[in-house]
Amino acid sequence: MNRWPRFEGSPIAAALAFLVLLSAPAFAQDPSDTGRALLQQSCASCHAIGKTGDSPNAGAPPFRTLGRSYDLDTFPRQLQRGVVSGHPDMPEFKFNEADARAAGVYLRSIQE
Repeated sequence: MNRWPRFEGSPIAAALAFLVLLSAPAFAQDPSDTGRALLQQSCASCHAIGKTGDSPNAGAPPFRTLGRSYDLDTFPRQLQRGVVSGHPDMPEFKFNEADARAAGVYLRSIQE
């Protein structure tokens, strides 16, 4: 039994249908999950990125408290421009628009 659908007619319609099938999982991804994964990869070695827990680096604030110091409405734009800290141990981070938006959604979801 063939598991691929058979398309009659236009090869363009078949190609578009195939692209939709391939891209469906990407559209289903929750932005909060994406944001958490990005922050886990980029920031969790120093910052607590969850709703609980201590930061691995005692001097790094937990992300659940960022809303106290930063306007979370504008924070995704700051991530796009590049986050630079006066602290010498923190590297510069620059996110693309989609990643910055996803990180912002996740950050909002964990605020105290």
